[in-house]
Amino acid sequence: MPCVLGKLLHQRTNEKEMPGGSGTQLPLTKAQVIAIFERADKNRDGRLDKHELRKAFGSLGSHLPSWRAGKILRRADVNGDGYISEDEIDDLIQFALEWLRQKHS
Repeated sequence: MPCVLGKLLHQRTNEKEMPGGSGTQLPLTKAQVIAIFERADKNRDGRLDKHELRKAFGSLGSHLPSWRAGKILRRADVNGDGYISEDEIDDLIQFALEWLRQKHS
């Protein structure tokens, strides 16, 4: 049975690609980025910690995955618990897509 995070990520996969994207091609699709974060939740607890985020950003091609993981935790971890949880996942996805867009522009 998929975890809560996995269900939420699958829901986001079915949503439209980046708002205002006007057909911008990314090296990875939104669905592929979401799948990377879903696979990063190794313990299947429905949350992503800094270690899991570091692995995911490494898979996305970051040269500084630990730094990116820390940055997204500071940005998206609204409740300050050290995890990206279901109510914070939208910020994580948006951050990753914006970073990929900048990286490949």
